[in-house]
Amino acid sequence: MFIIMCYIITIIITIIMVPVMKTVQMTLDDELVKEVDEIVKEQKTSRSEFTRKALRHALQQFRDEQREKAHRSGYEKKPVAPEEFSPWEDEQQWGDI
Repeated sequence: MFIIMCYIITIIITIIMVPVMKTVQMTLDDELVKEVDEIVKEQKTSRSEFTRKALRHALQQFRDEQREKAHRSGYEKKPVAPEEFSPWEDEQQWGDI
């Protein structure tokens, strides 16, 4: 009975922890596929794993660029006033450089 319960718990944990993935068909040029195939062979991974990593990286880069754009826009709308940080100037001593 204990073994059966352990087996059931293992199955439930596996189902919960395994991410749901979709199969996506993509059209890529031959040279790109060739280059990816060389890399995945060298890294001993798959095209799918390589693509997932590349897409995650691209999404993170996109989000970073969006945050930088919003940050830049905020400073363009409300620039730093010349005296805004003057009370902190004494705290900004870096020593002899």
